[in-house]
Formats: sequence, C-alpha cells, structure tokens
Amino acid sequence: MSTSGTRRGVTHCLLAAVLFGVSAPAASRLAHDLGAFGLAGLLYLGAALATAPITIRTPPTGAALRRGGRRLAIAVVLGGAVGPVLLAAGLRRTSAGSASLLLNLELVFTTLVAGLLLREHIGRRLATGTALVALAGGVLAWSPGDVSVRWGALLVAGACLAWAFDNTATAALDELLPAHITFVKGVLAGGCNLLLGMALGEQFGTRTVLWALVIGAFGYGASITLWVSGARDLGAARGQLVFATAPFIGAIVAWTIFGEAASWREVIALGVAAAGVSVVNRTGHEHVH
Repeated sequence: MSTSGTRRGVTHCLLAAVLFGVSAPAASRLAHDLGAFGLAGLLYLGAALATAPITIRTPPTGAALRRGGRRLAIAVVLGGAVGPVLLAAGLRRTSAGSASLLLNLELVFTTLVAGLLLREHIGRRLATGTALVALAGGVLAWSPGDVSVRWGALLVAGACLAWAFDNTATAALDELLPAHITFVKGVLAGGCNLLLGMALGEQFGTRTVLWALVIGAFGYGASITLWVSGARDLGAARGQLVFATAPFIGAIVAWTIFGEAASWREVIALGVAAAGVSVVNRTGHEHVH
C-alpha cells in the first residue's frame, strides 16, 4: 500500500468519524424542537439525499435486491426506523455527551449478536473489551434520583441494539453498496417515520427541518460514503479502528463547541470506554455501522 493511499484512507475514515460523531450532539440540539419520529425521519431522509447521486449513478440490480431482500428488510425496519426513533427519544432525556459515549454500546451489542446468532468466535480479549464498554454504559446510566436520565440511557442503548441487528444483517449484503442500503433506509424508514410524526401532531419548523436534513446528510449519508472510500485504501479492520473514535469525538464536541459541562460520570465513562474500544480493536474484529 502506498504512503499516499494510506494518508488518503486515514483522512477519509477520520472525516467519516468526525461527521458521525458530531451528528449525535448536533441532533440533540433539535431533539426538543422535533418529536422523536419527526427527527428520526428527517435524519434518514437527509442521508437518502446524500446517497441519492451514487444510487442514481450506480443503481442496484433487481436480482441483487431480490437476493438481499430479507436482510435489507431487517436493516430498514431496525436500522432505519426503530434505531433512529429510540436515539431521538433518548436525546431528549440525556445530555449530548452521555448519548455520544453510549453509542459505544453498538459495538457491545454487535459483538453479542454476532456471537450468539452467527456463532462468531469471541476470544478473551474481545470479551474483555466488550465488558469494559458495557461497564462505561452502566456508569452513564447510573443516576440515582433522576429517572429521566436512566430512561434516556436505556433508549440510546435500545438504538444501539437495533443497529447491532442491522449490522449483522447488512454484513452479508455484498450484493448492495452501502450507499444503496442507506438510500433505501432513508426513503422507506425515514419517510414512514416522518409520516408517523405528522400523524401524531409533531411540530415542524422550517429552519429545524432544514438543519435535521443537513445533519442526516453529513452525519449518516456522507459519513458512510467516506468510510467506504477510506476502507478501500486501508482495509476494513484498519478503517474501523479510525472510525471507532466517533463516539469520543461526539462527546468532546458536546463539551467544547456546544458548551456542555462534563460530569464526573462522563469523564470516567470516557476513559473506561476508550480502554474497551482499544482492546477490542486490537483483536482485529471488524464491525461496520
């Protein structure tokens, strides 16, 4: 691999991590102005807009859609509809920093789902790293006397569980490009969630809607496209190692750019989760969002 290819790959994967990492604290700024269904729908419709040019230029074949139909349906329902709604609801009840760090639980649940359902080998190092990330999530969820924070953490954890099944289903979708999957998620799941939000009487301000579409376009659509581009230069495992910085970038953005005060629980969870992700990545385990 050339030096320029390595640099390009690292740059693309790091940009992908930054965009996805920033999306959680950025979306949290809209969580109180939009309902959970409306925010989730707009984020994924934004992702569909970002991936539309690739999908139009290189459309999936009918045969590919038929072969991957069942797995794609799981990705749309759990990854595009259920997960984003749970995250949007969780963002209303917990801080942006905590929500960002809790997104590390996606790694935990993906490991468990892959091990239990696909019988993938989970070695001692992978199990240790996963346990550390789970412990960090427990630290963030522990909030005596504040039921709202606990519910917020559980909702974000639920989103990570939904995305874990999504990851497992799409891991074998070699027939479709990541842009195809994101586009279908955005159009079908995002559109349905938006319609549900309207039916439930959720309010949609023009400026808020535009910001949600922009966050979705960059935080989900462009992020996935950049990661795939970078992984082609670095390889999937090394590309994921760079992308694993996303939750930590989100927490730092929440504490600095958005001016949130970092609680002692968040600082402890940051250190524990970082140690866990580091251990997991040393196993060479591949995980694609």
